[in-house]
Amino acid sequence: MSIERHVKPHIRKLEPYAPGKPIEELERELGLSGSIKLASNESPLGPSPKALAALRKEIANIHRYPDGASFALRRKLAARLGVAGEQLVFGAGADEVLELLAKVLLGPGDECVYAWPSFAMYPVVVGGMGANAVPVPLDRDLVHDLPAMAAAVNARTRLVIVCNPNNPTGTSVGTAAFDSFVESLPDDVVLAVDEAYADFARRKDFPDSLAWVRRRPSTIVLRTFSKGAGLAGLRIGYGVAGEELAGYLQRARHPFNVNRLAEVAAFAALDDTEYVERLTRLNVSGVDYLSRELRALGVEVWPSDANFVLARAGAGVYEKLLHEGVIVRPLDGFGMPDHIRISVGLPEDNERLVKSLRRIREGAR
Repeated sequence: MSIERHVKPHIRKLEPYAPGKPIEELERELGLSGSIKLASNESPLGPSPKALAALRKEIANIHRYPDGASFALRRKLAARLGVAGEQLVFGAGADEVLELLAKVLLGPGDECVYAWPSFAMYPVVVGGMGANAVPVPLDRDLVHDLPAMAAAVNARTRLVIVCNPNNPTGTSVGTAAFDSFVESLPDDVVLAVDEAYADFARRKDFPDSLAWVRRRPSTIVLRTFSKGAGLAGLRIGYGVAGEELAGYLQRARHPFNVNRLAEVAAFAALDDTEYVERLTRLNVSGVDYLSRELRALGVEVWPSDANFVLARAGAGVYEKLLHEGVIVRPLDGFGMPDHIRISVGLPEDNERLVKSLRRIREGAR
């Protein structure tokens, strides 16, 4: 007998997040070897060396529970950011902090406003609470349409999410537009600023979102160690919020939600400035190279403040690249069937992507 009739209607309607297949499985299916993965915006340099060294020392202690309060990491990160330790909420990736926000703020009849296309988990966490998602289309340049988002806020709005830089477009909003938008929001509407890619932002007027946490306590800034520290596989992120909001999120958080190794690695990665500088330089040169070479092939590419580029490469290109042993992210699920998202890789990986795309486009003529 099916349990479907007992499942909540809003859960039945959800579309699960669709991760990419592991590289080993794709190679097995296609009979390939030596493939490269430029699909998940992971660090091409691997993890922070200081984090790796800390992990080697800590591995023998995994029979112990994690520090449930992330005390050492909390104290160090709070000092780094210039905030109180009570303002920090840690999660298994910034995704979990998003879920905590939904758990605390949203229920049937409530609304959450966010831009679209944007991070695929927004509709999942909102719909998972039975709340109403209010996606606002990006503007003609695939940038957050902040005036339209402000206009979508009403008495039922409990949460507004701004992904800056935006995933999967790589576009961003500047200080003037952002500040004007925040000032327009009612004080009791929680604003979540998802800055998963802020480590790579290059624009000089990138907003100071933490200043808004100080000025507007119903604001939370979400960040992660997945991208800039290369710790995606350990799943650790955090939110910085006003103490009242952070306190409610802490009430909803599971104990020991961040594992012991993740805490130790993140603590060490905070001091790995050499790694961050190398990764930043690599990303700048990679974005510039991919943008230049793809445009030379006649492919439309958007300006990126992230560690990937958005390219209108044409329908079917994702599958053709797979047969070249190059894995990128297809964007059909975002309503962008002609587009792909290409993570910045090592120089040789970026060159291989360009050569593969050149062969595909020459073969289509």
